[in-house]
Amino acid sequence: MDSGEIDTEEMTEEMKGPKVKTYDFKRPVRLSKEYLSTITMVFEDFSKLISNLLSTQLKKPVDAKIAAIEQVSFDEFVHSVPNFTLMGVFKSAPLNGLQILEINPQFSLQIVELLCGYTEVSSEELSEKSSFTDIELAILEDVMQSLLRSFEAAWKDIKDISVSLEDTETKPQLLQTMSPNEPVVLVTFAVTLEKQRTFINMCIPYIFFEDILDKLSFKNWFHSGKEFDSSERGQLATNLDRVPVSVEVKLGESQMDISDFLEMDEGDIIQLDEKTSKPLTLFVEDKPYFKVKPGMIDNKLAVEILKFTGGESDDE
Repeated sequence: MDSGEIDTEEMTEEMKGPKVKTYDFKRPVRLSKEYLSTITMVFEDFSKLISNLLSTQLKKPVDAKIAAIEQVSFDEFVHSVPNFTLMGVFKSAPLNGLQILEINPQFSLQIVELLCGYTEVSSEELSEKSSFTDIELAILEDVMQSLLRSFEAAWKDIKDISVSLEDTETKPQLLQTMSPNEPVVLVTFAVTLEKQRTFINMCIPYIFFEDILDKLSFKNWFHSGKEFDSSERGQLATNLDRVPVSVEVKLGESQMDISDFLEMDEGDIIQLDEKTSKPLTLFVEDKPYFKVKPGMIDNKLAVEILKFTGGESDDE
């Protein structure tokens, strides 16, 4: 560049090199609420599958429900589980990364005792255990394989995956499958068996989701131009039925000077702009969809739908 000119051949060679992605370790990648909503639906299906599976295997009613879905670091996950627990490290080809299934030690030992013929399991006996025998680990690995097949089934509408158990570990501090700061999605299931509540955790790294982000977005489903068959349309309808929407009724508005606002006190009355003879507006996701009449049912406020406005304002 001594002459002030750029060597285009040199630039072309540089551009052929590997592309580098910038990554801020202080502010790791986080999934949007939209993606988390879809992930929640997948794990709701998973919780139903494992409830049925474990109830059949243990011949006792087992109820598993999502207790929490959080975005944390791998280090936070490791420090959130007991020092002695059962952890299965697995991968889900063709998706990236290693995932972890953690089964609370109390629940793990309940499983072993029931599969070995016990009809009741004492919580005092379980609390005294601090390790698994080889036989117990063999039994629990079989159960874990069954749970991972349910994990496969739960993801089938998003992506066909093949899950394989790579390793088991009982001491979380020895896990070195990810860097401490790696962002993960931590899904916690509350599991009830014999009136005892324990937990199962799944730790899924962000890189697991990287190749399927487009399939986690409802928006892309509708704008992809893809023709859905009857089963896909049915699954889409089922998923949409579970999406929560905000519903609000607007009672009215009022304006006042800041001086009046500062002098407000308990017992003061604010006059709204809506007349009592006119219906109120019910908003769905901040759009006016219905005209309604207020009332009460069982000592609780309620509204009766009078008119559908179709998401457009309907001034009367």
